[in-house]
Amino acid sequence: MNSFTINLDSVIKLDEDQFYELCQANPDVKFERNAQGELIIMSPTGGLTGKYNSDINTDLNLWNRQKKLGIVFDSSTGFKLPNGADRSPDAAWIPLERWNQLSLKQQEKFVPLCPDFVIELRSSSDRLKTLQDKMNEYRNNGTLLGWLINRKDKQVEIYRQGQLKEVLNQPSYLSGEDILPDFVLNLESIW
Repeated sequence: MNSFTINLDSVIKLDEDQFYELCQANPDVKFERNAQGELIIMSPTGGLTGKYNSDINTDLNLWNRQKKLGIVFDSSTGFKLPNGADRSPDAAWIPLERWNQLSLKQQEKFVPLCPDFVIELRSSSDRLKTLQDKMNEYRNNGTLLGWLINRKDKQVEIYRQGQLKEVLNQPSYLSGEDILPDFVLNLESIW
């Protein structure tokens, strides 16, 4: 997925509501915003990446429907991170308790939380360093467990709170550990 970063500071500093309105007025464009307030415009994913994203979200959501422990979000969901960035991971999950603490207004807009769990799936055009920086940003803002699935190099980078990242070469599955109890993501079809 190609992305372009635009610094609007010399023209306007978008506040939270203005950024939300910009996104709502342009539903065919995927925006993110980094901690410096720069606007990131991302192109849509290709068919293969979209299929894998859909498969991953389906598996996560089926697990969550059985366990009823939290809320699953797809790549269209915006999260307002504590550092001021607005991000949209390919898949995300937060526990029910955290979700239920939000007002209806907060639930309707970009979620003002950093997800406890995130997945980023590298497409063929994604720069690995950009995704690694994003995963570190999630972890630094409170994500407990994150998976960067790198199909190109057949690797998974696992990001855990307070730990160095772990790199696995072509694993057949991933475990949700104690964050997502009993969740196992089969990766056989992704490689």
